[in-house]
Amino acid sequence: MFKKVKKKIKGNPYKDRIKDIDPDEIFLDSENLPKFNVDQFEGRIEKPISSRTFVFFGIACFLIFAGFIIRAINLQVTNGPYYLQKSENNRLRNTLVFANRGVIYDRNDNKLAWNVDSESSPEFSLRKYSSQSGLSHVLGYIKYPSKDSSGFYYSEDFVGKDGVEKYYSDILSSKNGLRIVEVDAHGAIQSQSVVRPAVDGQDIKLSIDSNLQSEIYKVISDLVNRVGFTGGAGVIMDVNTGEVLALTSYPEYDSQTLTDGTNSLAINQLLKNKNNPFLDRVVNGLYTPGSIVKPYMSIAALNENIIDPNTKILSTGSISIPNIYDPLHPSVFKDWRAQGWVDMRHAIAVSSDVYFYEVGGGYENQKGLGISLIDKYMHLFGFGFDIPNGFFTGTSGVIPDPQWKAENFNGEKWNIGDTYHTSIGQYGFQVTPIQTVRAVASIANGGKLLEPSILSGGNPDKFIQLNLDPADYKVVREGMKLGVEEGVAVGLNTGYLSLGAKTGTAELGSKKQFVNSWVTGFFPYDNPKYAFAIIMEKGPVTNTMGGVYVMRQVLDWMHINTPQYLK
Repeated sequence: MFKKVKKKIKGNPYKDRIKDIDPDEIFLDSENLPKFNVDQFEGRIEKPISSRTFVFFGIACFLIFAGFIIRAINLQVTNGPYYLQKSENNRLRNTLVFANRGVIYDRNDNKLAWNVDSESSPEFSLRKYSSQSGLSHVLGYIKYPSKDSSGFYYSEDFVGKDGVEKYYSDILSSKNGLRIVEVDAHGAIQSQSVVRPAVDGQDIKLSIDSNLQSEIYKVISDLVNRVGFTGGAGVIMDVNTGEVLALTSYPEYDSQTLTDGTNSLAINQLLKNKNNPFLDRVVNGLYTPGSIVKPYMSIAALNENIIDPNTKILSTGSISIPNIYDPLHPSVFKDWRAQGWVDMRHAIAVSSDVYFYEVGGGYENQKGLGISLIDKYMHLFGFGFDIPNGFFTGTSGVIPDPQWKAENFNGEKWNIGDTYHTSIGQYGFQVTPIQTVRAVASIANGGKLLEPSILSGGNPDKFIQLNLDPADYKVVREGMKLGVEEGVAVGLNTGYLSLGAKTGTAELGSKKQFVNSWVTGFFPYDNPKYAFAIIMEKGPVTNTMGGVYVMRQVLDWMHINTPQYLK
């Protein structure tokens, strides 16, 4: 049976029907079969890459390769020298070599401002100042070189901001050097050499005695705190050379604090101080002078033959003149006390207001200078003008006259009472301490109006000769000496030093509740070497201590510590 089946298979009738299948029958058109995912290439027949594609690809490769060639030519040929130099600069670095600023010394070779190395500032030295008080307005302060966040210096210099640091900056300033440093690819230094050496600034020797200056400051500070003055100033000057021995202003800022610039709290306190520690009162402080103008009024009167020095004027305590606005109430001009009969020497010594009212403005039979001559002689002695030396150049001050009054009082006319007040240093009169010491020095030296100097050696050849009778200066000096022996400056009668002095008390405020307390003078009397001016600013009128007290404390200190100045 099995054999029969096998036979039948061998004789399969469908065998003759088998034939080759055409490819078109296998790969059907995908468009006719919607079940194919065309995006996934289902139903598509693979095709060969066209020759056009190879052409486009070849062109793209050629363009890219050509771009590289052009860039290489640009870098290597066209701009080769530029990039060579730039690469060398990356390997060779230029660095600043900071030089030191000049050192400032006082007349005794004590360092007042110098330079120190610091770990916090390895590139340049830091500026250090003496810790002694009373020096800041003389020395000033500086601003250090500044650099940006990348470490590059956009300001390479030490900049003087005030005082000697500013005015003599050209002398003190240094010239920075240049160092070439070679580094490897990692920035490590391989070698270095200085191509331009640094040049330190020049040192300066000042005329001031720092110990004396500090002592004046301490005395003024003590009196301010005890009595209630708002400030003060003191200056001592050589009457032959113009050298300033001491120059102090209270209150003051701190040179070190402003130079360091790191203590913002202390700096803000200085800025908020109502008594203005940034004001140099010696040079820029304007003060009503009061009776310290009387010696110059005396010289003016003598030179104009207004009065003989021995002629006496009676002071009963006041003078009166008719009041054109109210005839029943004459204008009364008071003396600070009844002086009796006084000649010029005694009028200076006791500071008689009545005497100088009459000499200045005239009264009854006594002829007066008048405001024009007063203005002339006050200018002659340096009031109302800037000091010629730039370091001491400051405010000019005011000498009242008709034009000044018209400009400041709505065109009001000048009256005889205005002349009286100007004659005793009141009204709108304003002067500076440096003007005052310069003027009193000219009385001491016989008529040389000196140019003050802060440098050692002074300016002995720079002065204005006041061509007035030497006898006039002698009369005034005698009056100032008498003032120390028995007059208003008797507080300076030390017993160990002969000197001449004149005080001044200028009333301030609408109720005259404050005063400026002055004393000016010269010493030693027989052979004057130094002139001085002390001003205590805006103290209570009830106070009895002022400029004389300060100068007496200073003289006592000098007698022990610097006796060479008193000889």
